[in-house]
Amino acid sequence: MAALQRLLSQTRRHSQLSPLPWLRRSLCSSSSSSSSQPDPNPNPNPNPSPNETRRQSVSVQPVSYPIKPKDPSPSQSSLQDPVNHERSDPNMQNPQQQRAWSREDVRFVKDFNPSSAVNRVAPLPEDKSQEDVERANEEMEAERRRIEADNRVMRRVFRVEEQQTVPFPTLLKAEQRQSTNQKVVHDLKEAVQLVKANAKRNFDETLEAHVKLAVDLRRTDLKLTGSLSLPHGSGKALRVAVFAEGAAADEARAAGADLVGGEDLIEGIKNGSINTKDIDKCIAMPQLMPRIGKEISKKLNRLTPNARDGSVTTDILRAVKEAKKNITFKKDKSAIVHVGLGKVSFTEEALCENVGAFVNALLLAKPAGLKKSSKYAGYVTTFHICSTMGPSFPVSIQSLSIAADRYTKLQMR
Repeated sequence: MAALQRLLSQTRRHSQLSPLPWLRRSLCSSSSSSSSQPDPNPNPNPNPSPNETRRQSVSVQPVSYPIKPKDPSPSQSSLQDPVNHERSDPNMQNPQQQRAWSREDVRFVKDFNPSSAVNRVAPLPEDKSQEDVERANEEMEAERRRIEADNRVMRRVFRVEEQQTVPFPTLLKAEQRQSTNQKVVHDLKEAVQLVKANAKRNFDETLEAHVKLAVDLRRTDLKLTGSLSLPHGSGKALRVAVFAEGAAADEARAAGADLVGGEDLIEGIKNGSINTKDIDKCIAMPQLMPRIGKEISKKLNRLTPNARDGSVTTDILRAVKEAKKNITFKKDKSAIVHVGLGKVSFTEEALCENVGAFVNALLLAKPAGLKKSSKYAGYVTTFHICSTMGPSFPVSIQSLSIAADRYTKLQMR
């Protein structure tokens, strides 16, 4: 066992002292090359041991680069070579003499794809030569003739019906027609003439007025009701009932009242012998109002006499005459007032006076809760007049104001 250990130790020592064959050859080649060239750093120990050879490291030779030359200023370059500067083309300069890219330039063209920079311009019609155009036309004409020849052969051999070719549709410029919805606003007298001219029915039509009020009047808390006596009457036969006795009853009959009576008229309405649907207006003396309110107010309903509208009065003659000419008006839920102002058979002056009286009454019935507005602006939006079965015509606000002022002056006389 001891002999085996001695043998192994000698073998290990021998391998450490003697270098490997391939290492010996490399050392020999390096020594021969070094002998041919002088060594700037001679080694004092020409035969180093293998351990020293292993410990030596390769020395790093420093590498120096030339300093980047500064770009000459434009003034210096122009002074140095003014002639060459004028003749030189910036596109033909040497790439080494061009200015180096800055950091912003590099950032801008960092992701630039050279293939996308190819300028591809579509040829314009004027770029095509006349010969190319004529050649293309000739080719199209030859193709058309060939197709027609094939079609003739198909029709002749296979007896195919000829297809009728429809020309390609072309766009026609639409004519600018004036919209029929845009109606011309007329003067009051002119509008009345148009209404009379378009009333062609076989009965006496009524002149109707339709007034569109402001949007704020659609509120339910703003009430708009009124009544007026038309200067020339409405042309409609109104049935007037008068509750009066004695001399007042005689005046009512003389004024043209349809039903006149006291206790007997009250009893007739109470027991149902007199139908209230046949009555348009009721007028009463103050002495009979307590019994009317107790016994027949529910049956009369809206026809019940009221002191506020002048139906309870001692002047029976004047009240009956006004009732024959009187009309009432009120706005609907759409803030529109519909009212009849006479018959088409009336004269133009009479119809204009009736319209002026209605406009004056409409201004007097203006609700107090309406927003601050002028006389007509913010209150009356549009004003149309028409016959019962005819078209409507808008009337200007200015002419309506003139008619209302004329009616007011006539009433003051």
